[in-house]
Amino acid sequence: MPLQNRATPFGEIVAVEGRGLLMGNRGILHDDQRRIVRAWQVQRWIACVTEFRGRRRELMRPHSYTELFFLDEAAAFAAGHRPCAECRHADYQRFKSAWVTAHGQPLSAEAMDAVIHADRLEGRGRAQRKRTYQAEIATLPDGVYLALDGRAWLLWRGSLLAWSAGAYTERRPVPRSGMVEALTPAALVAVFRAGYTPSVHPSAERMAGDSRP
Repeated sequence: MPLQNRATPFGEIVAVEGRGLLMGNRGILHDDQRRIVRAWQVQRWIACVTEFRGRRRELMRPHSYTELFFLDEAAAFAAGHRPCAECRHADYQRFKSAWVTAHGQPLSAEAMDAVIHADRLEGRGRAQRKRTYQAEIATLPDGVYLALDGRAWLLWRGSLLAWSAGAYTERRPVPRSGMVEALTPAALVAVFRAGYTPSVHPSAERMAGDSRP
């Protein structure tokens, strides 16, 4: 049985096979039996590399943060995570620079996390859920995730690509116009518009390439 530690673009934590390209955390989410008991603990939701300086971790160790895994960086952003300032220092610096361009002020990591947190969740207590919003598809940059027919789709190079735990599995053409339900928090979409393009799983590049003349 796989552990319940894969984060979907909807921000849900599910038990599926596969590890993905990035690891991250949002605090201690599991109990001593490695069962998920909360969706988040801290406002610092980060996405990390899966290998860093030879460090080894026992997954979902009691009283330690819950290791979450993402298909790729675009999926991590959709779930509401940002680059880790330690293990992804160069990406974090690029992200922070684009953040300043998008939002007009240099902020600490804590201040950025507070803005992202307000954008990724709505409601209170157990009723809290992912915040989504309507957007004109023609205004959205590459790397944004959309919800269509109950599934998560990546907007990438003129195509919509269907997320799955291990790879992108289906391609649709992008409509020229129309309102869609966006999953990637608005504050992060603004960072994409300011020049930060998230990395994607190799299957996205292959599928998007297949759509070109």
